[in-house]
Amino acid sequence: MKKAVLTVAAGILALGISAFAAGSVSAASQPVEVLLNANKLNFPDAKPFQDGQGSVMVPIRFVSDALGGTISYSKSGGKSVVEVRKGNHTVKMTVGQTSAEVNGQIKDYGTKVILKQNRTFVPLRLVSEGLGEKVQWDKIGRWVWIGEKNFRNTDDPEFKLQPLSDFKAYMKSTNQFRKFSANKEPFDGIKIIQANQLPIKLGNGEIIYDIRLEKSNGNDYIAIRSSERGTPVFFMVKNDFVKYRQGLDNAFVNHKDGTATNYYPVMSTSDVYQNGQYNQYYDWTKFRLTTADYIAFSTHQPKDYLVAIVNPFK
Repeated sequence: MKKAVLTVAAGILALGISAFAAGSVSAASQPVEVLLNANKLNFPDAKPFQDGQGSVMVPIRFVSDALGGTISYSKSGGKSVVEVRKGNHTVKMTVGQTSAEVNGQIKDYGTKVILKQNRTFVPLRLVSEGLGEKVQWDKIGRWVWIGEKNFRNTDDPEFKLQPLSDFKAYMKSTNQFRKFSANKEPFDGIKIIQANQLPIKLGNGEIIYDIRLEKSNGNDYIAIRSSERGTPVFFMVKNDFVKYRQGLDNAFVNHKDGTATNYYPVMSTSDVYQNGQYNQYYDWTKFRLTTADYIAFSTHQPKDYLVAIVNPFK
């Protein structure tokens, strides 16, 4: 596979539009995620949301704690006042008002501080900017980035290299478990990641932002948003041949922000080719995604090990 850099605009071709438009996930149906230094924050009960004005609203307690701030509550004129402090930064907000006192100055954010689910929700930008953090809105993923984009990396020590012998039951096919080199020696091993660890950088290669399952015209597709175009994947099924998938060219979407979404069919006629041999009796229509334990990224980088994500769709 030749690495593709996202430097030119690309869109969905006419065939891709007819095949995928009906199955695409609408922005309104996707949850809002908040990432601090490229790690997703966990909101155990009250979740962030985007209001009618487009402002991302978050429960102040959880964000304040994540940013290392201290929070206090008081009453003034019969109204609830929330104050967050971090170092030399102070933000004071009143429930029901659109303005706030940020480091001694009054600013209007056009969105009211509200009470919802027994939590105080405030505009995320108000808190983050008031506490000296960078904030970016990712409209494609519906993510709010706070701070730096310090991506996890599969080279990090937390991701342990597991020997190929641990995955022998998945190696009825052998080609996908060999390095992209002249002598095609086996990979040193596999590193396993979880969907909740995304986004993640694969060694010195691409960044995988998210993975989801979409349906269009009755067919299922794996949609992977990443920093490259066309990285193949394969489904690892115990005691069976791997199910190799390439991204559909007519469905590729370049988001023009350094990321792109590739779509991979769950079922494919390519499954009749097993270890380079054509099996005319193999019924490729019987494959079910739930039988795959892992989805591996068939990328040139990193060169010495494979990366596979635990199948989040089982």
